[in-house]
Amino acid sequence: MNDPASPAEALRSKLAALLDGLPPRQAAQAVDRLIANYRGATPTDAPILRDRADVAAYAAYRMPATFAAVHSALEAFTQAVPDWVPGSHTDIGGGTGAATWAVTATWPGERSVTVLDWAEPALTLGRDIAEANPALKNARWQRARIGSALTLDSTDLVTVSYVLNELTAPDRTALVDTAAAAARSVVIVEAGTPAGYARVIEARDRLIAAGFHIAAPCPHSAACPIAPGTDWCHFSARVSRSSLHRQIKGGSLAYEDEKFSYVAATRLPVTPAPARVVRKPQIRKGQVLLDLCETEPSLRRTTVTKRHGDLYKAARDADWGDAWPPVAE
Repeated sequence: MNDPASPAEALRSKLAALLDGLPPRQAAQAVDRLIANYRGATPTDAPILRDRADVAAYAAYRMPATFAAVHSALEAFTQAVPDWVPGSHTDIGGGTGAATWAVTATWPGERSVTVLDWAEPALTLGRDIAEANPALKNARWQRARIGSALTLDSTDLVTVSYVLNELTAPDRTALVDTAAAAARSVVIVEAGTPAGYARVIEARDRLIAAGFHIAAPCPHSAACPIAPGTDWCHFSARVSRSSLHRQIKGGSLAYEDEKFSYVAATRLPVTPAPARVVRKPQIRKGQVLLDLCETEPSLRRTTVTKRHGDLYKAARDADWGDAWPPVAE
């Protein structure tokens, strides 16, 4: 895997510099409102990020988590299409640009980048933050109404992260169809909640209908084996908290775990994982229990014991969301 440490550190440093002096109480109030909106079930018909205070709070609280979730999804995607590097990237509803940072961490180097968002304050701050990332120096930050009226130029990669929850059902459908018509690959990330998973599955079905292959997390492009309403597929990315982050939310831990659902789909030939670890592995004395989504498709729990030798060692190192068996480096 590519090491995201350098982009992540540059992002945190830039956020700390830009947000120095932001009143913590004001930021905390804005963060609380943003969390309620992003985790809510009611779509809005206006930008969630309304002004500089909202954008600053979002950048401080959400950018590192969004970066981590999108980067995790992209890394799983690269395992299915290891020889492909996007030459162009469009980030729909990109806000302050966290997904663009994740793309540069996954595929270093410059490319044509366009960030579309309907909140001008978010685009302005995103442009400022991007000054710390040489790969984004020529990125275009454009205001656009995200929904049925959106039009896109052809692009290699489209990312849509934590956006679908802001839209009505017709706008979600239109956005996914527009992305599918414009892009060779589409990566969609939503909150790791039952509602977020439902939005991802809805988008996944439309992408398959448009001729895309599922690269990750699913090891197949068939219907999801989870019965509707019984469970949901989601993953976790660990996020280092900055001192400002801890100050805003009053947290004491140096990290948090961002739960997210995602789908990565492409028109390219894919080699998806034979199976995917879909729950945190349970390590017990002499054995590891792995919950897997498999190619058939099916959900199955497998037990890996010391008798399995190297596979047992790999199982002890396996993480939630990993391909199984491990992908050779």
